Amino acid sequence: MLEDLQATLCALQGRGQDHSPQDGEREWHHPDIFEIASDGLIISDPLTGLVIDANPAACRMYGYSCDQFIGLHLTSLIHPESSYQFAKYVQAVQSQDLYTGLQIHLRRDGSQFFVEMSGAEFTDQGRSVLLSSVRDVSRRVDSEKLLQQWVEARTREQSTLLEISQTLASALELQPGLILDQLQVIIDYTHAGLFKLDDSILSALAVRGPQQLEQAMPFQICLQNQEALAMLFNGQRSARISDVHSSDPPARFLRSLLDEQATLLLEGVQSWMWVPLAIKGRIIGAIGVAHVDRNYFTAHDADLALTVANQAAITMVNAELYEHAHTLAALQERQRLARNLHDAVNQSLFSAGLIAEVLPRLWERDPDEGRRSLQDLRRLTRGAQADMRLLLAELRPSTLTDAELGDLLHLLANALEGRTSIPIHVTVAGEGKLPSDVQVALYRLCQEALANISKHAGASRVDIHFQYEPGGIELHIRDDGRGFDPAHTPAGHYGLSMMRERAAAVGAVLSIISQPGHGAEIVIRWTEIQEQKAS
Repeated sequence: MLEDLQATLCALQGRGQDHSPQDGEREWHHPDIFEIASDGLIISDPLTGLVIDANPAACRMYGYSCDQFIGLHLTSLIHPESSYQFAKYVQAVQSQDLYTGLQIHLRRDGSQFFVEMSGAEFTDQGRSVLLSSVRDVSRRVDSEKLLQQWVEARTREQSTLLEISQTLASALELQPGLILDQLQVIIDYTHAGLFKLDDSILSALAVRGPQQLEQAMPFQICLQNQEALAMLFNGQRSARISDVHSSDPPARFLRSLLDEQATLLLEGVQSWMWVPLAIKGRIIGAIGVAHVDRNYFTAHDADLALTVANQAAITMVNAELYEHAHTLAALQERQRLARNLHDAVNQSLFSAGLIAEVLPRLWERDPDEGRRSLQDLRRLTRGAQADMRLLLAELRPSTLTDAELGDLLHLLANALEGRTSIPIHVTVAGEGKLPSDVQVALYRLCQEALANISKHAGASRVDIHFQYEPGGIELHIRDDGRGFDPAHTPAGHYGLSMMRERAAAVGAVLSIISQPGHGAEIVIRWTEIQEQKAS
């Protein structure tokens, strides 16, 4: 743009100097470059601010005829929001400084558009004039805004998916309704059902929708043959039906599949989406969602739903393995289940990939934001690894008793810090050996305290201090969050009373120090009694 302006300026300065305007002629006789330039060129009087001449491109840009344009005041072309930028532009040109800035200008009809301006002063026929080059960059600005909005939307979306993944991954016991509730955070639906596949039968584990649908629970869908199974699960891809009441083959197949109870899923709806639950190539169930509007679900919705479904499948497998681990007594079987859980939890690390997907676009737009996202990715990965080690430790009961309690406290802190980014500082003083039941109870108490802090405290720092003392221990867990009044615990919150009961069961005393606005501190003291020493 500056090169074009310089070329125009040279051409204007090189025009003939001996020509005097005749009656009926325009005052300015500029070379062809002025007339044919694609950018708007405006010549104005720097003292009065009035337009002396303008090329056809400028007249078209602002919606004026040439006669209408000449004599306008430049400020009449400037949107009020850009008055300051325009004043800076004029000042820079008069000071012979380089200036190219984005401004909002006005057309004759009052519509707005974005421009970039550059300019220069020169002398023509003994008078000082201002040459301004104006380029309409509205399309570029609109494209940049759309790209920014798209990146921001995808970033929010990936962040939501990551939160959903963490919520589902942290649920060791199967909560079918939680899966459907988490799905609705990112996919709007009016009806939904979560199904588990056993042989050729889909059993409904949870539904969401009208009351009559929820009252129909439990119900099943029988798949008559392998062909029906293959059509339903669509090569482990999401399937969408724009109108379930149409004569299209997928719609007819869906209607034929559902019996009297299951047809409640289609009552009053038009759009349908079927999302398979699969893990390691094995179909374990499906999620069906519906909406009252026709053609409601998009291909992007299908991709998002499949992402949540993949995590839900991992959650279901984890829950199944966790349930088995509580029913099998043999150590060899427990170790086998721990290895299986290890594999399943490792798959849940795909959630870290959600934030990584948006990194290239973030990096191009804002490298600093990209670096912060890389730090978040590192923190999430370390936290997931710590969570996995905790899970494996809990599946092998001997780990909770054989390991040093200080090491277990560090592991709990690392896991929570990875999930929440709250700094947690752990100090351990002294050393000693605790009875197995006391060590497990203290571990569980700290685990529950940290969970409460992450959910309710709004803390920015947590300190854990564990002190071995002669004949006992003292454990302090303090946060700098919003605090509360221990004497007025809200109804339905039983966590603190359960923690006191757990402490009392091993002869420990739990006390709480807190007040609104000043954080909270939990202090646990345990002293070895003579009977324990004798035994």
